[in-house]
Amino acid sequence: MTSRLNSLPLRSRLALLVALAVAVAVAACSLAAWFLVREQLVDSLDDALRANRVPDRLLIDLVQTGQCRAVPEEERQETPNPFDSTVQLVDRNGTSCMAFGEQPLPVSAADVAVARGGREEALRTVTAGGEKYRVLTTPLSGTDAAVSVARPMAEVDHSLDTLALVLGLVAATGVLGAAGAGVLLARAGLRPVDRLTDAVEHVARTEDLAVRIPVEGDDEIARLSRSFNAMTAALATSRDLQQQLIADAGHELRTPLTSLRTNIDLLVRSERTGRPLPPEDRRELLESVRAQIGELASLIGDLQELSRPDAAPAGGQVEVVGLHETAERAVERARLRGSDITVTRDLAPWYVRAEPAALERAVVNLLDNAVKFSPPGGTVEVVLEAGTGTLRVRDHGPGIPEDELPYVFDRFWRSPSARSLPGSGLGLSIVARTVRRSGGEIALRPAPGGGTEAVLRLPGAPAPPPETPLPAPPGPRT
Repeated sequence: MTSRLNSLPLRSRLALLVALAVAVAVAACSLAAWFLVREQLVDSLDDALRANRVPDRLLIDLVQTGQCRAVPEEERQETPNPFDSTVQLVDRNGTSCMAFGEQPLPVSAADVAVARGGREEALRTVTAGGEKYRVLTTPLSGTDAAVSVARPMAEVDHSLDTLALVLGLVAATGVLGAAGAGVLLARAGLRPVDRLTDAVEHVARTEDLAVRIPVEGDDEIARLSRSFNAMTAALATSRDLQQQLIADAGHELRTPLTSLRTNIDLLVRSERTGRPLPPEDRRELLESVRAQIGELASLIGDLQELSRPDAAPAGGQVEVVGLHETAERAVERARLRGSDITVTRDLAPWYVRAEPAALERAVVNLLDNAVKFSPPGGTVEVVLEAGTGTLRVRDHGPGIPEDELPYVFDRFWRSPSARSLPGSGLGLSIVARTVRRSGGEIALRPAPGGGTEAVLRLPGAPAPPPETPLPAPPGPRT
């Protein structure tokens, strides 16, 4: 049954369920009404049996004379019996005789108990001669007998049959009307779903992510429409960023590849023509080729890093690492790259949850950026504050203009004044990505007295807990 129901269209299921619910409700109400009316009719019949009795005087005479016969016709004319009730006498031994009527009624133990004075009355429904009767038995005053007064149940049954027919017709009409209303309501209620379905099919068919669904109200359909619009907007943004990344990567790769091809062409032409280049020039060309290959390798590595989702691990296991130890290693590497730059450090212990290689690369990128923009013989200051875990990297270079600060963490963005320097413009992007993934914050700002200061904050503790690991980072921040 469930599988058949699930195979129907949603509109049909809704209409069928509405009709079924109305049918159950109407059936319950109809049954309740039928039983209530039946009780009322039977109670009315009982009241009529109590109110319209044959006078005891005539019945007493029959008992006292020991007769057991029907009341003579001439006496019946004088005896009030307006509803033509069947009247039967019952003595203490269970013997019965008819006073009015022709159909004897079965005598029950309750009737005998009434005749003997053990009960005040007996009320029951019996079947006699193929017809049902409602029988009331009461004591016959002054005697040891009882009188049973009965009336047919046909009048009650006829009314109940008529009521059942009317209720059935009303129920059928209600169910049919509910089914029609269910179809209309399903059609109206599912109209927004139809629009959403059309939009999804359009996106799947054309890959047009600019589609938006009008949102009305604040119900579940409106929430679904807003979620769909947010999803398509996010997908469109992601696709635009992907296309921008490809375009920027192609632009950045073009320069080193062009220079590399030019240098290699010079070396090949020299070999083919038999006119070798001077040793010094050849050595410079080879060094240039080597530097450009290294630049290409670094750029490809940066692109691979940025191509991973923010939630994905950066290639290693997240674990508790000492930020001060990572900064110490980054300082040593920075000193090797900038031999004429002095790098000072003041590193307090601070432990964080991060992927060690990615964290070290982020700190190295910050130091490389500071070294690159420091003047010859300049100083780069690296401070890891105790208690807060704030890492500060400060140079004394020309600084970053205020209007360029919002763009320093964008992919491939390079300051106009720094485009002649080596680099792809991806270093700070990777720093921001790594810090967000570890639940921290990163910012660049002008330093007092000139230069630029990078401020990095990661959640952690001054010492690793002996048993309980550090709490997981709260996740990437947007």
